[in-house]
Amino acid sequence: MPIATLDEIRAHIGQEVGVSAWLTVDQARIDAFADATEDRQFIHVDPATAAQTPFGGTIAHGFLSLSLLSRMAAEATLLPDSLKMAVNYGFDRVRFIAPVRSGKRVRGRFTLDSVDEKAPGQYLMRHNVTVEIEGEEKPALTALWLGLMFT
Repeated sequence: MPIATLDEIRAHIGQEVGVSAWLTVDQARIDAFADATEDRQFIHVDPATAAQTPFGGTIAHGFLSLSLLSRMAAEATLLPDSLKMAVNYGFDRVRFIAPVRSGKRVRGRFTLDSVDEKAPGQYLMRHNVTVEIEGEEKPALTALWLGLMFT
């Protein structure tokens, strides 16, 4: 994760700040997420039954795709050089656009939307995020993601 001063980070408002590496969303990852969340709907974990659907096979949970943002942001967003701690502050918007079929690769594209001081030493950073699916026109999701930085 690139480190910069707050002024340098603010200079990137409205600009793409990073793109993560591709991550494979294979059946093992989908099954592990199903076990962790106890969401074992057939469309995620039963390849034979899922093959009979319009998707032609299993697909990742939308929340699995969303949860990968933490990993993607770790290499694609700017952090203040005075950072003591960063926490997930939530989302202003999330839209699941297209399913991620088992075996596909995804990556995150991050554009810095704003940096606002909420309190002394606390900065709310907002990113527009798109999770792309390799080889597909439509993204898996788009989101407006909030992170609170303590400096």
